[in-house]
Amino acid sequence: MRHGKKFNHLGRKKGHRRALLANLSIALVEHKAIRTTLAKAKALRVYIEPLVTKAKTNTVHNQRTVFSYLQNKEAIKSLFGEIAEKIGDRPGGYTRVIKTGFRKGDGAEMALIEFVDFNEVYSNAKEGKKAGRRRSKKKKGGEAAAAEVVANSEEE
Repeated sequence: MRHGKKFNHLGRKKGHRRALLANLSIALVEHKAIRTTLAKAKALRVYIEPLVTKAKTNTVHNQRTVFSYLQNKEAIKSLFGEIAEKIGDRPGGYTRVIKTGFRKGDGAEMALIEFVDFNEVYSNAKEGKKAGRRRSKKKKGGEAAAAEVVANSEEE
């Protein structure tokens, strides 16, 4: 039975699970995106998002609190430096989990977890768009459009 089971225990004891999530968090901070199983990615998202929220306000207390979770000075510098700088105005949702298929060896469902603001492919695509409803544009008749194209080419 799963009475009171609030989070995924990942088939590990508490110490092993805590070390696993700390190591995954350090790798995510260092590389900005990592590939892991879907269950670990979802557990990591719950683990790291409060740490990123703490990193937004750079105080000694917050640095020591985050260090108690990660135990890596380089990861703390990166988290409180470039990552906090990029996500300073974002109110939450700092990570994105993308399903990538199944692992060949054992069929485990794999996922890519990344920081949202560090993926230029998604970020640049949304900057040019405006929010609002889509509206259909009225198209000119086929003959009138063809005559207009010919007229424009003659003027040039």
